Amino acid sequence: MSTGPKALERLHLKGYQAGWWIVFGLGITVCALCAVDPDAWNWYGSTLQVGRTVVRHRASRTVGGVPMGWSYRRAVVGRAGVEPSSVKASHSDMKSKALDAVLKEVNSRFGSGAVMRLGDVQQYAPSVISSGALTLDMALGGGWPQGRIVEIYGPESSGKTTVALHAMAEVQKTGGIAALIDAEHAFDADYASRLGVDVENLILCQPDSGEMALEVVDSLVRSGAVDLIAVDSVAALAPRAEIEGEIGTVTVGAQARLMSHALRKLTPVAAKSNCTILFLNQIRYKIGVLYGNPEVTSGGNALKFYASVRLEIRVKGKLESEGEQRGIHVKTKVVKNKCAPPYKIAEFDIIFGNGINALGCLVDVAEKVGVVERRGSWYYKDTDKLAQGRDNTLEVLRSNSSLALAIKEEVSKTLSELS
Repeated sequence: MSTGPKALERLHLKGYQAGWWIVFGLGITVCALCAVDPDAWNWYGSTLQVGRTVVRHRASRTVGGVPMGWSYRRAVVGRAGVEPSSVKASHSDMKSKALDAVLKEVNSRFGSGAVMRLGDVQQYAPSVISSGALTLDMALGGGWPQGRIVEIYGPESSGKTTVALHAMAEVQKTGGIAALIDAEHAFDADYASRLGVDVENLILCQPDSGEMALEVVDSLVRSGAVDLIAVDSVAALAPRAEIEGEIGTVTVGAQARLMSHALRKLTPVAAKSNCTILFLNQIRYKIGVLYGNPEVTSGGNALKFYASVRLEIRVKGKLESEGEQRGIHVKTKVVKNKCAPPYKIAEFDIIFGNGINALGCLVDVAEKVGVVERRGSWYYKDTDKLAQGRDNTLEVLRSNSSLALAIKEEVSKTLSELS
């Protein structure tokens, strides 16, 4: 075998030509693979490192959201004349069928109505229960929402129990059933009857412990027969461990854990049974707070999050007549509302022994919406002069029930038009 310079040159030339033939063969192989599998472009671009940007761009092009190679697109779009819009339409049909199938499967596993389209639901907004005070109904967006958890908190003797009793009376007027969990063991049946509560048909429970109270609430809600449950109050729901222990034994966070566990169970059940739960709560003060508000509600923070409506109630003034106090003027603020715009303020009078002054609320709302006009100290209905001063106007309406009814109907019509 010759090893001269010419022989070596011929050997190098043959090797160079063989290398080109190998590269050419690999190219033919890659093209054939790409014609069969469009994803081969990705392998070709990542392996050979030749024209990576162009190859990846071409390989990542989609029709109807599906990645396709050149050959597939040319066969489908170029030769068959299929437009990308039609491919998208077919892809949308496939997604719709898949969604229908998974909805059917979930409903078969977890029961009918476990998952649904919102358009299939007949009623979006929850129905409401009147609070008995027209000004408070306006602030709440119509009244207490059904199927939700509500917290009413404030200082002592501010009217929390009175507001709850009026709510129960309004439920019973519409044929519903109300229940009271009297954890404070301070229920006054005579006062409740004067507020309009049907005491004979009221469900009353005076529990021995917080666990018993919340278990009773859970049972009543799950029955689906009760429309409103009032718990008076959260601060009085003493855990069983605290009751069975000695006085002074520290049980840190026991009540907060109890409320958190109970609310996790009660929230979905109350929504399904359309039962409203009113939690009355007390105010405590933090120790050592120099800046900011030291007030805090008892029972932990869970109720703040699970409550759809939180109402703060405070005494704004006293009502006196002939040197004697006959009631209080209350100011309420909706600090949280998931069913209507929050931070609305409502004021009304609570008369000792009679509850909320409904006529006073009617006059205030009628003046606000323009049904009744006040000029100076005189009140007018259209061009008719009613009386001078708010108290005298209330006496006129109290003695003329037909006029009060006409004003109430006009106010209701105006409010419905505004909403």
